[in-house]
Amino acid sequence: MGDRRIGLVVHEGREAAVDAAHLVHAWAKKNAIEVIEIDVWRLDNGHRPRRNAKDEVEAAGHPSLIVTIGGDGTFLRGVRVAASDDVPVLGVNVGRVGFLTEVEPAEIESALEAFFSGSARMDERMMLTMRASRPLEIPDGIQALLQYGRGPLLPPPPRRMVSQDNVSQDQAAGMELDVTALNDVVFEKLARDRQASLAVYLGESVFASYSADALIVASPTGSTAYNLSAGGPVLSPRLKGLVFTPVAPHMIFNRSVVLAAGEAASVRVLDRSGQVAVSVDGQLRGVLDPGDWVTVHPAEHPARLVRLRPSDFYQRLRNRFSLADAPAALADGGEPAGCPPPADMY
Repeated sequence: MGDRRIGLVVHEGREAAVDAAHLVHAWAKKNAIEVIEIDVWRLDNGHRPRRNAKDEVEAAGHPSLIVTIGGDGTFLRGVRVAASDDVPVLGVNVGRVGFLTEVEPAEIESALEAFFSGSARMDERMMLTMRASRPLEIPDGIQALLQYGRGPLLPPPPRRMVSQDNVSQDQAAGMELDVTALNDVVFEKLARDRQASLAVYLGESVFASYSADALIVASPTGSTAYNLSAGGPVLSPRLKGLVFTPVAPHMIFNRSVVLAAGEAASVRVLDRSGQVAVSVDGQLRGVLDPGDWVTVHPAEHPARLVRLRPSDFYQRLRNRFSLADAPAALADGGEPAGCPPPADMY
């Protein structure tokens, strides 16, 4: 496995996360494994600028495992770094929802032992990446508008160098960006009093032009995030595909569209639209001007999530969102939650 090194991402605003981080350090010390804290932006570090994923993983010495301790937001911070080096991520849940993080603090030692002994399960999840008409930029002064957020801004994603031998005819235009998303890429209006006007291309032609608060392009994993709250469908994380969902469009057609893994969704800012913010997994990564376009498509490598046990996505969905059965169905003999199917069903 090469160098045994752990990259640690901690939600330092939660005491339970800090306590759990001590367990990681103690186990690593006992097993002669180095631990490097990554994506650190606590207030006492002088507001050091956050780094792009490749710079972060390089500074950490290329860990063989990324461990996140917090909730789903902290997990996404870790996945961003792990994806740039194609290493697995172990999420420890001390958050409020914990839909992506499945290991509890009491299981930290057994999870680390399972990974470094080679007996842990790997759950692969499709990720997204982007191609754009120009490099993304974040205008000066944006940080001041986001002081209510959870930490300083990430820098705009750099251009990703791609061998021309691996570029297909439909990828010849624009430039690939060195950025990945586990959940979603969101295009949203920057000014509160002006909607975003966006042309959406599915395939090789315009599907529709929208005037909306936002447009979401989500992975199957991200279908239970912003996409779900905007009325989009839930996709199995085992699927390979994308889902496109408009948010508050000023038009009759407000439905989501599900795309196959080999397809892409392109968004172009119309000529008289206001500026449009581009967020990747909830982090602002750039601002588009009229005429700019971005294409979202599946990334080359999936995220690899470390699991201790088989994961029942549908029961997790039911439990985490407190789904309730219809009273009329229960009165008609509905099955209680978790009841196995009839013996002759499968």
